[in-house]
Amino acid sequence: MILPIYLYGAEVLRKKAEDADLSRKEELTTLVKDMKETLASADGCGLAAPQVGVSLRVVIVDGDVVSETYSYLKDFRRTMINPVVLEASEDMRDYSEGCLSVPGVYADVKRPSRIKVEYYDENLERQVEEFDRFACRMIQHELDHLDGHLFVDRVAPVRKKMISRKLQGIEKGRVSARYKTKA
Repeated sequence: MILPIYLYGAEVLRKKAEDADLSRKEELTTLVKDMKETLASADGCGLAAPQVGVSLRVVIVDGDVVSETYSYLKDFRRTMINPVVLEASEDMRDYSEGCLSVPGVYADVKRPSRIKVEYYDENLERQVEEFDRFACRMIQHELDHLDGHLFVDRVAPVRKKMISRKLQGIEKGRVSARYKTKA
């Protein structure tokens, strides 16, 4: 089922998500399936459960959407349940980011260039994996959602001031998106 994507200003986007109960496999399977359908319909490369109104530590990323630009992401898909960053490089990189919950807004964000993450996959099997390049960026962006952070929280103060009017418009419902949304 395609779910509405909650927009900037929604309370659920600012709450720290709770660990998913791995014993509730059927519910998690349904949530992941719905999130994948929602992400595909929105043509995005990542989605966190809080973005669909569910305050659980679940994210999905799909590199296929950006594989024309980043060929190494062809067939790169991950479902991460209860992810934990074990390591992050000191080397930081800037890159322009956008977000389905903040439509029409893009800004440079500085993030570690490499991370190591422990998580449970959609089969509830424990995984430990290292990510770099754009995969690392997508995952960090989605993991931020689990702690109530949005990419706009990480932009330089001058840039934040420049986008503040757009953010206020989104909060007030003055926004259009090509996918189903909820304020």
